[in-house]
Amino acid sequence: MTINKNGLSKNKPEQLKENYYKESIMKDISYCSDKYQYTMGKSFLDCGMQNKKAVFNLFFRKAPDNNNWAVVSGIKEAMQMIESLGGKSPEFFENFLPGDEYKEFREYVSKMKFTGNVYSMREGEIAFPREPIITIEAPIIEAQVLETPLLCIMNHQMAIATKASRVTRSTKKTISEFGSRRAHGPWAATYGAKAAYIGGCANSSNILTSELFGTPASGTMAHSYVTSFGCTIKGEYEAFDSYIKSHKGESLILLIDTYDTINCGLRNAIKAYKDNGIDDSYPKGYGIRLDSGDLAYLSRKCRDILDKNGLKNCKIFATNALDEYLIAELEQQGACIDSYGVGDAIATSKHNPCFGNVYKLVQVDEQPVLKRSEDKIKLINPGFQITYRIIQKGVFKADITCLRGDATSRKIEAKEELHIQNEFDETQRKCFPKGSYEYKTLQQQTIKDGKICYEDVDIDKKREYYLTNLNSFNITERRLINPHVYKVDISDELYDLKMGLVNNLIKEISDLKRHNFKED
Repeated sequence: MTINKNGLSKNKPEQLKENYYKESIMKDISYCSDKYQYTMGKSFLDCGMQNKKAVFNLFFRKAPDNNNWAVVSGIKEAMQMIESLGGKSPEFFENFLPGDEYKEFREYVSKMKFTGNVYSMREGEIAFPREPIITIEAPIIEAQVLETPLLCIMNHQMAIATKASRVTRSTKKTISEFGSRRAHGPWAATYGAKAAYIGGCANSSNILTSELFGTPASGTMAHSYVTSFGCTIKGEYEAFDSYIKSHKGESLILLIDTYDTINCGLRNAIKAYKDNGIDDSYPKGYGIRLDSGDLAYLSRKCRDILDKNGLKNCKIFATNALDEYLIAELEQQGACIDSYGVGDAIATSKHNPCFGNVYKLVQVDEQPVLKRSEDKIKLINPGFQITYRIIQKGVFKADITCLRGDATSRKIEAKEELHIQNEFDETQRKCFPKGSYEYKTLQQQTIKDGKICYEDVDIDKKREYYLTNLNSFNITERRLINPHVYKVDISDELYDLKMGLVNNLIKEISDLKRHNFKED
C-alpha cells in the first residue's frame, strides 16, 4: 500500500483518512481537560462511588444573538474523543496528580476506558434551550472526566454552525466561509470550517477541512498576486492575464480593487477576459471580486459596465468584513452581488464567540438530581431524558422533552391526544388531537458499551439534514430579528419530578435555617 507524504493512502484513501483522523488528529483530545475533573474523580474513588452509574446532559440555556435555537455540530469529534479515552500510563498523570496520595488513582485512570452509553442529536439538528444534545450514561468517574473536552468540542462547533446559519439566512445568495486566518488556531480553523458548511455555507477556503471531510474548497486571489507584477496599472493587467492563462478551464475570479475598482481594476479585468477569449459562453464560470469600498454602489456600477461590454454572465463576488447584518443591508440596497465571502464573523462567531453549552449531572444510579442555584435560568431538568419533535403535515410544531418511558412519552409514541404548555408561560398552550401528528426523537444512541454504534454520514448529508430541518420550521421562526417563539415544553412527569426536588430542597433549607443557623 502506497502512503503519500501526509500519511494517507493513495489506494484506499477513505479508510486511511479515517485511521489518520482517529489516530493522529484526535489523539489525546480526551485529556484536554481541567484538573478538577480528576480531583473529583479521586474523591469518587476514595468514597467507593466509582461504580455508580451517572447520567450527564450536555445542553445550552440560551442561544446566541437572540436566536431561538442553535445548530448541532461536533458530534463526530465528540464520539471519537469519548471512544479514545484511556491508554495513558500512570506516569502521564504524575505531573498534575503527584505524590503517593494519588498513586492508587493514577493506576485507576491509567486503566480506565469509557464503557458507558451515549445518546446524541445528529449533526445538522436544530436544538432548543435545555434539550439534551448529548446524554452520557456511564460509571461516574468516566462520565465526569469527559466534561471539559466534550464542552470544548461542542461549544466551538455549535458557535460556528449557528453563526453560519444566521449569515446564510440573511440572503438567498451563496455564502463562502473564508475565515481560517482569523480563527483561534489551526484546530479552530479546520473544524470551524466543517461546522460552517453544516450550518449552510456552500464551501470553505480551508483545504485541510476539504481533505478530512470532503467539503468543497474555493478561493480567488490575493492583492499580493496583483502587486507582485509591479505597482502599475500595466502590472495589474499582466496579473489578470497570467492568472487566466494559468487557470483556464477552471472557475475564474479576478480581484479588482487593488488600485481603483472602476477606473482600472474593472477595465483591466474586462480586457484580460476578452483577450483570453473568456465570455458568456465560458462553461466554468467567471467573475470579479470586490473587497473594499461601498459594495452596494460599486457592485451596481460594475454590473452596468459589465453588461454594456457583453459580459452579462460575469459574476460579482463580495468580501470585506461582512456579517449577516451587513449582507442584509446590501440586499435591501439592491446590491448587484451574486455571492459573498465571510471571514471572521463566522470563523470566530464574532458577535458571540463563547457558546453556552453546559454539562450537568441529572441522575445517579436511579436517583434523579438537579442544580437549583439562585438564578432561575440555571435550574436544570433532572432525570434520564429524551426529546420528541411533533410534526404536522411536514411542519415542525413543538418539542417536548420527557423522562424516558414516562406517560407523556408513551402517549406521543402512540400518537394519542397531546396537550402541551410552556412551563414558564401558561398562556402558551397547544392541543394535538389523536392521530393528527407524527414525531421524531432527537437523540439516537451513538455509543454502546464504550464503542461507537451509529453509522456516520458524509458532510453533504449533514448539511442537507440541517437545511431540511430549517425549512421544516415556520418562516416566522427562521427570521433573524425577533423570530416567532417555537413551542418547547417538558412532560408533566418531568415537571412534577423537578418541582418535587426543588420543593424538597426549599423545605430542607428552611428547616436547616430554622434549627441550626444563627443570624446577626
